[in-house]
Amino acid sequence: MADKKKSKKKSDETEVIEEIKPSKEEYEVAKWLRNNVPTKKTKFLNHNVQYFTGKKAVDALMASTWGTSIKEGDEPFFTSRAHCIDFLDVMLHNKFFHRAKKVPINEELLKGKKKGAKDEKDKKTVKEDKDKKESLKDKKKKDDGESSHAEGKGQEVSENEEERQKKKKKKVRLEMHFDQFFADNLDAYVWIYEPIPPHYWLFGALVVMAGIGVCLFPLWPPSVRLIVYYLSIAAAGFLVFVVFLTVVRTIVFCFLWIVTLGRHHLWLFPNLTEDVGFLASFWPLYKYEYKPPVETGKKKKKKKEKLSDNEDEPEPDQKEPEVVEVVEEVEDTRIEEKEEGEEKNEGSGSESESSSQQSQTGKDFEIVDKAEIEAQQ
Repeated sequence: MADKKKSKKKSDETEVIEEIKPSKEEYEVAKWLRNNVPTKKTKFLNHNVQYFTGKKAVDALMASTWGTSIKEGDEPFFTSRAHCIDFLDVMLHNKFFHRAKKVPINEELLKGKKKGAKDEKDKKTVKEDKDKKESLKDKKKKDDGESSHAEGKGQEVSENEEERQKKKKKKVRLEMHFDQFFADNLDAYVWIYEPIPPHYWLFGALVVMAGIGVCLFPLWPPSVRLIVYYLSIAAAGFLVFVVFLTVVRTIVFCFLWIVTLGRHHLWLFPNLTEDVGFLASFWPLYKYEYKPPVETGKKKKKKKEKLSDNEDEPEPDQKEPEVVEVVEEVEDTRIEEKEEGEEKNEGSGSESESSSQQSQTGKDFEIVDKAEIEAQQ
């Protein structure tokens, strides 16, 4: 009884391990779909993938030779749309493609902004749009006198801009769908099957033939073996020359760096060890750079002290306080002299009216004739 139970368990395990292999028709349909059904590129789990929609795949198959009979009386491979959907569902379970879920991407989510910032920005944009609309209305009212031709052009431009904004494609990312079955709708199906292109087979065959030819080197003619011998010596010499150049360029760089205390940098064949093409690695021939010495902490402190000393010194344009005091004393004496002249001329009304005038600047001054000065003397 125990042996029978063990044998049953083993048979169950083999049934689980065995998988249904895809048929030739499935491979042919997959190749045809890859070449004829339009696909789009996007990211799926941080990988660039291609996907197609289920409805377009079914439409393309039903309109092709797979869904229509070439000769009269012959039945097509897909007799109905339901038959085509069932066949594609089998292909999905055989891992030619898998179903995915479309998730739209917002630009704000890509930038990683918070919801509160989004709401505030939305409010600001709404206010700005309202202000712009109001300003545009005012301008339109003012510019009513313009020609109708110019107005028509402006309307066409605004309509074209709106159409362009509507035509902008929405970005989409894909996520794994929990329900894996094929449906005749606009769901996304990511390709897993990638047919091997024919040139891959050709290159692979050439590599195999080259390996066999190298193994048969002792059987080659003597002249061919001599040519291969010289070519191998030339290749080895070229490698030795490249190594010699790398050593020489490092010696030259170190010598100049030591002599000039790190100020002059000279590299021969600077791209020799860079990840570039064959010809680009030998061009340019040299690269020279001059790097001034770096200032230490003590030198920086000395410069700061000099700058502070220069700031403390008085500027030549600035007036000294002594000069200002002298000017103030002169002004006081002038005011006292004017007051004494006014007291002397209080008796003469006509003369005082003409003499006591004030300027618009607020400073008092007297208009004196020569005859009055001579009479006073």
